[in-house]
Amino acid sequence: MGMSTRGRAPTGRRWFGGTGGGLTLHVRRAATVATAAALAVGLAGPVAAQASTDAPARPVSVIVRELPGAGNAPQRAVSALGGTVQEPLGIIDGFTASVPADRLGALRSVPGVDSVTENAPVTLHDAGPAAVQNQTGSMYRITHEVTGATSMWERGIVGQGVDVALIDSGVVPVDGLRTRDKVVNGPDLSFEAQVCDASGCRPGPAQNLDSYGHGTHMAGIIAGRDDAASPKTYRDPDTFIGMAPGARIVSVKVADASGATDVSQVIAGIDWVVQNRNKNGLNIRVLNLSFGTDGVQDYQLDPLTYAAEVAWHSGIVVVVAAGNGGYGTPKLNNPAYDPYLIAVGGADSQGTYDVADDVVPSWSSTGDGTRNPDLVAPGSSVVSLRSPGSYLDSTYPGARSGDRFFRGSGTSQATAVVSGAAALLVSQRPGITPDQVKALLMGTAKRLPVADPIAQGDGMLDLRAARDAATPRAAVQAWPRATGHGSLEAARGSGNLEYDGALLQGEYDVRGQVWDPAVWAPAAAAGTTWTGGSMKKGAWNGGAWNGSDWFVTGADSQVTWSGRTWAGRTWASLTWAGRTWAGRTWAGDSWTGRTWAGVTWTGRTWAGRTWAGVAWSGADWN
Repeated sequence: MGMSTRGRAPTGRRWFGGTGGGLTLHVRRAATVATAAALAVGLAGPVAAQASTDAPARPVSVIVRELPGAGNAPQRAVSALGGTVQEPLGIIDGFTASVPADRLGALRSVPGVDSVTENAPVTLHDAGPAAVQNQTGSMYRITHEVTGATSMWERGIVGQGVDVALIDSGVVPVDGLRTRDKVVNGPDLSFEAQVCDASGCRPGPAQNLDSYGHGTHMAGIIAGRDDAASPKTYRDPDTFIGMAPGARIVSVKVADASGATDVSQVIAGIDWVVQNRNKNGLNIRVLNLSFGTDGVQDYQLDPLTYAAEVAWHSGIVVVVAAGNGGYGTPKLNNPAYDPYLIAVGGADSQGTYDVADDVVPSWSSTGDGTRNPDLVAPGSSVVSLRSPGSYLDSTYPGARSGDRFFRGSGTSQATAVVSGAAALLVSQRPGITPDQVKALLMGTAKRLPVADPIAQGDGMLDLRAARDAATPRAAVQAWPRATGHGSLEAARGSGNLEYDGALLQGEYDVRGQVWDPAVWAPAAAAGTTWTGGSMKKGAWNGGAWNGSDWFVTGADSQVTWSGRTWAGRTWASLTWAGRTWAGRTWAGDSWTGRTWAGVTWTGRTWAGRTWAGVAWSGADWN
């Protein structure tokens, strides 16, 4: 898991540091009253007699601390005074009790009683922005103390002019992602893009929106910026600021509220990004892929790695999650194992400011010794923006930090940090190539002395060093290039979409079209996959899929996919009826400060697995 559990909260109780939401707690106030006159232990009898003749006073909850060797005299005195002994507090050599208000003085004078303190209730207010931003894993800590993003901001480099494409579960316009021109929506390729019935299809209510909760979290890390923020407040801990606050997010939604998607949808999203990178005022220079599959076919053949490579060779820096746990194989996840791309592993600060003790958590994939992560970035307990009411937000309320934020761990978060860093470097050096960005990031990364030497790649992201380093002019990667002529099914690995026992498998895309790499691969390289009239000509739309239309029929369709039927099975729900997809998860990310399971998204879902045996009681154990 990469983190140790710190014990399990007893049923029905919450511990300090693990609460939120305005919960009322009882706290121990400092003792100020010492034992007064020494009385004989036998005084309990007369006191009891006096208490029985007086009118009962209002009972008060108190904390009684005992002196060494007191035995049970304090407890007997409480009973004699008309009170009730309640809960032992061994950690302070005391106990709680309910005692009549007018008997407190008498109790304080009993031999063996060190102090009697009223147990006054106080309200622990929900963490405000400053408190959240000062937490371990906050973007304030990450940008100011770990990665050095603020060293770029000091020079006026905030990612301005750079668009970062985010292929994910969509983005919701919450504070931090709703200023003018902060988020641009590309096509919605998810199952929520539209609603279809007998009368036809129309845009769905969740079109482009993040009903799952992952994409909003990533967008906040990459380029979030509070609505009221200005360059003067970027260094203020009360202000939420992502890595590249001046950059813009281009959101391409591929997953629905249950996280369901297929590799073919992701490939279609990459194809759209490549074809539209410079159209309609866009300047897409970075592509964030916070996901992976466990497909292991050679990267030179795999369609997903090929699509990512096409983006890379088109001038887009492609940043990919290395994976969490290797999904049962020592290889990095697909497409991170493609050597051209930037494969990012996660790092854990262990709650300290100094990176000298940072480690690579056990959930971050190490690779096979030939293809390993290129570098690491903060990935444990990262605090970013939440999507209220989304699947993750509703399922894991304990992962919330304050009203606006959500805490998660995984190489997805680390990838988003590096995508933001790449946007800063591109903004600083507009003519820089993807190969040069990769060389610059790796060449200036800081080695972590106690972290796994293989899993950390070249070390921790260090923008302080990168800012002032010369652009590596001779940086040109010469790996054998992918062809994309391999199997779409092999790209899925073990992650096949399933409904009611029917699997989407074989060489068919999510629309039921025959997957023909001999047609698709050259169209992807030429940037014509979204034009041309039909899939036979290499098109994604062709009048059948234009980003929101799912009707597919015709000779090419072995499987009918129209939002109604698939392989002859009834399509019961746009959200897959809440099914779990073989227990797999999206990138293994955690939404409680731990990890989901240290595994990766494989096309089945991003959720649905338990917490890898780690107890979760609704409290944040960080």
